[in-house]
Formats: sequence, structure tokens, C-alpha cells
Amino acid sequence: MSIKVAVLAFDGISPFHLSIPCVAFGDGVADPDLYDVTVFAEQATTLSTSAGFGVVITRGVEVLDQADVVIIPSWPDITQLPSQTLCAALCRAYQRGATLVGLCLGAFAIAATGLLNGKTATTHWAYADAMAAQFPAVDVQPDPLYLVHPGLITSAGTAAALDCCLDILRQHYGSELTNQVARKLVSPPYRSGGQQQYVSLPVPASAGDKRINDLLAYLQENLAQSHNIDGLAQRCLMSRRSFTRHFKRATGSGVGEWLLQRRLAYSQSLLESTAHSIAEIAKLAGFGSEVTLRHHFRQRFSTTPSQWRRLFVRA
Repeated sequence: MSIKVAVLAFDGISPFHLSIPCVAFGDGVADPDLYDVTVFAEQATTLSTSAGFGVVITRGVEVLDQADVVIIPSWPDITQLPSQTLCAALCRAYQRGATLVGLCLGAFAIAATGLLNGKTATTHWAYADAMAAQFPAVDVQPDPLYLVHPGLITSAGTAAALDCCLDILRQHYGSELTNQVARKLVSPPYRSGGQQQYVSLPVPASAGDKRINDLLAYLQENLAQSHNIDGLAQRCLMSRRSFTRHFKRATGSGVGEWLLQRRLAYSQSLLESTAHSIAEIAKLAGFGSEVTLRHHFRQRFSTTPSQWRRLFVRA
């Protein structure tokens, strides 16, 4: 018997977001009898998309009465709560045993039902703080690619939505079919690590203080060297206390954290663009030893430098 998957569409939806679950459980699966995918809206209608074309939706929320998996592939406005009709339909589906899946910003819609209260959830890293503020009873974790609870699944941004769908496929039919679908979609069947490995660190901004600006430029050019707060304070002609206050105000972090972020970012760049060994990169980035670099990579990105290189190496 086919597993019934219902995918929500709404006015202005991104066709890409909508296509991810449709492809993962539809075109990507060779056997059409494994899944029955239905795209629905709150009511049957014609919807616009962010790409400028329309889609005709023939089914409304009544499909949730039969769905085994209900997917919210995104959400149009994080400040806009789902209607009472949609929330009630989602709760009914969950209570009778369906799995609710909030991909990317779709996690906001799931959180609005109250079903995530007291549980961990994730969403796109750029909106994690907003979700935590809007739903304080939900333990929002910005790093995981996706989080799974019985009947409730949330995922991070666009690419992580595909990771999440592949994991659902794995739960239903095992690794062999998942690997076949992933190969067809030219996607890894499983990615290690979390969202932090895809968060771009900003270029140091102007601090409004020439001494701090000059110091940031100096540190960026001398990441391989060791630095201490007293020496840096002296370089800025400040007391230690005054320097730490000015540095925190300018960068939003302490000296140690700022240096760690820049060293990790430089390490990522070297792994992607050079053939240097891991030990050489550790020295060039200021970690001193390969062991230290591996420790911080694992702690910050939940992966290793070698795995990073394999994922992001530039052909």
C-alpha cells in the first residue's frame, strides 16, 4: 500500500521549495507504488509562485484526513501564523498518527500548532533566533540539518530539506532505496555536520575606531602567529580592560572567539583551494597542530577537515 504524502502549497511559494518533497517522494522513486504524493492548499484554487507562473491546486485540507506524511515545504511570512483551519487539520493528522514535517521555514508553521512545545526543533540558521523568540516553549537548535521526533520533523534550509526527505525515505524503505534516489538526484545520501559549516563569516566590519580597525587588519594578515590580549592591548596603546571593551563593542565577540572564527574560515578556504596537508593548514591558520585543528573543526562543524575537503573541494 502506498504511503500517502501531502505537500502544502500557498500563494507565492517558491517552485524549488515545492519541488523538493515532490521529487524526493515522486519522480525520484522508481516504483510509483511506494508513495502517493498530493499537493494541497487550504482550499482548491490557483496559486501564484515566486517565479511568476501559477499552479492549479485541486485538493484542500481534507487530504490531511488520509495522509501518512504531511510536509510544509516553506512558509510565506514568519510573522504570519497559520490559520486556525490549517492548525486544526495538522493537529488532527498528528493525533491519528501522521508525521508532520516542517522544511526550512515550514518549521514555523509546525511550531504554531503547539506540538513542538517542550521539544527541540530547527530551521534555517538565519531565522533560528526569530523562531526562538516567537515560540519560547520550543527548544530551537540552529545547527542540526534536521531533527526527528516521533511524528514531528523539522529541517534547516533548502539543501537540508532534501537531506531530511532522504532520511524519511530511509526510515520507510531502508538505505538501498535511499541510495538509489540520492544517486538519481546527484545528492549524497547522507551528510555529516550541521548548518554552521555553511554559515558564511562576515568580513570584519569597520569598527569606527582606527586603532581597532588597524588591529583587525593586522590579525587577519597574521593568523599564523600566536597572540595574547596584553600584547594586542599594548599594540593599540590601551589598557587591557579598555582594549577588551573596545574589541567586544567593535566585533561582537572576545579576542579568542574572533581569532577562532577567522582561523576556521581561513582553514576552510585552504582546504577548498589548495593541496596543502592538514598539518600544513593547521600551522598556516594558527592552530599550531593538526590535533588542535581537528578538535575545533569537530566541535564547531561536527565534521573533520578531510571530510570538509571532500565535500567542498574545487575541481
